[in-house]
Amino acid sequence: MALIATLPLIVVLLLLVFRHMAADRAGIVGWFLAAGIAAIFFETPARVIALASLSGLTASLPISLVVMFSILQMTYMQEVGAIDRISALIKGVARDERAAQIIIINIGFGTLLTSVGLLPFSILPPIMLSLGFTPFVAIALPTLGFDALCSYAILAIPLVVFAHMTGINIDAAGAIFANFAPILTVCVALAMLYLVGGFRMMRRGLLPAVITGVVAGAAAMVCCRLGMTILTGIVAGGGIICAMLIYVKAKGGKVYESSVQADRGRSASRNMPLVAAVSPWLILMVASALANTPCLPFFERFFERLSLPITIIPGSPEYLRPFWQAYFWILVSTLLSFPILRPTRAQLRMTLSKWMKRAPRPALAAAIYFAIAYIYNHSGKGANWQLAAESHSMIAVLADFCASAFGRFYSFTSPLLGLIGGFISGSETSAVAMLTNLHLAVGEKIGLSGVILGAASAVGAGLATVMCPAKLQNSAASIDRIGMEGSVMRKTIAISVVITLVCALITLIWTL
Repeated sequence: MALIATLPLIVVLLLLVFRHMAADRAGIVGWFLAAGIAAIFFETPARVIALASLSGLTASLPISLVVMFSILQMTYMQEVGAIDRISALIKGVARDERAAQIIIINIGFGTLLTSVGLLPFSILPPIMLSLGFTPFVAIALPTLGFDALCSYAILAIPLVVFAHMTGINIDAAGAIFANFAPILTVCVALAMLYLVGGFRMMRRGLLPAVITGVVAGAAAMVCCRLGMTILTGIVAGGGIICAMLIYVKAKGGKVYESSVQADRGRSASRNMPLVAAVSPWLILMVASALANTPCLPFFERFFERLSLPITIIPGSPEYLRPFWQAYFWILVSTLLSFPILRPTRAQLRMTLSKWMKRAPRPALAAAIYFAIAYIYNHSGKGANWQLAAESHSMIAVLADFCASAFGRFYSFTSPLLGLIGGFISGSETSAVAMLTNLHLAVGEKIGLSGVILGAASAVGAGLATVMCPAKLQNSAASIDRIGMEGSVMRKTIAISVVITLVCALITLIWTL
């Protein structure tokens, strides 16, 4: 039965790897298989399957709508020339200190972007290419940098979902995840340097990598202690940038070199002030900070009082929180920037046209795996939403198998299962939804903390970004190198697995 229960995930994995099927289409196949297995082998009524899937789609809205609106904002900023202006600035930052420059752009700036719901693997590759990096590096590094603090992306939505599923508060969850941040951030930084210049670049950049890990870990730990876990990405990203600039200055290097701007960059600098170019992001970051600062009334109002729960599955409401979610503020910041960037009607028409072509399928891919996860979580339940027998569900079957197969060493495998879940679903949040209940069940059977097992799995899922087909394809498309993502993936899979093994070792030591 364990093989039958895992069949949807196995089929999706095979479709992604060997048939090169798009993530959304593979997910639809997986959903039909999961629904069929739940109905036939676990006697789940069609109504339960349908409502579980609908509840999963509802739970996915913070991710799927972020994907849609971040693509909208990115397309809009490209059309009005804001991205060209930002690129012109970044080209001159830490030009003489390559390791620091790589970390500033791909971990510091990348973390800032992801913390408020933007997509660094769409924004950063053109900038990396303009800095003289190879197309391979321009595709790989922004997606790898995304891995470092992925759990705190999109106003820490992976953590919010994890906290909801485990029943702990967001700051308690943040304290667990913070333990992984220092070492894994150093690993990510060193991996990026290796892709650029091999072991020689790793040795030269060891100190900046260690500094980056210390800053990221300190930011995560301090934010959760201050009740500001949701703002960790903003604090960590800004802290890493400042730390690297201080490092460059301490070595006697130039923090900024304006002479490296190309003609297009100079034109962008003349035509648009920098403050105007980054205005959508400034508005977004300020709004996100105000909405999540504990001493201000907005968080309690938007997160708690206006949570707008929808009960699709009895006793298990899904909280929409539309005025708190990152997608709401992405849309608001885009609209509020109109008087500053002054887009023409032609630019707006082109933005909407490109958006309608780019956004729907990535948004569907983000949503469909939530539907699969909720089928797993509610399989075996009857019309009264109660299990006919405790072991008669897909999650229970998998938990029994894992507990008997691995015992207490299951803690070593949980990050690896997360890596597979992140690869399949293309999202840490989707993997959290898919696997957390399994880890809680296994933890109860083998006498380990299911919360720690689930957190380690979530971190492993975040490390799958650099080998995720959809994200690599997105990165390649931004520099017109579609088709190159396969060669990138062949090298980045090994890196992702190695860093996940480090996470697995940390988890094993922690739980022994």
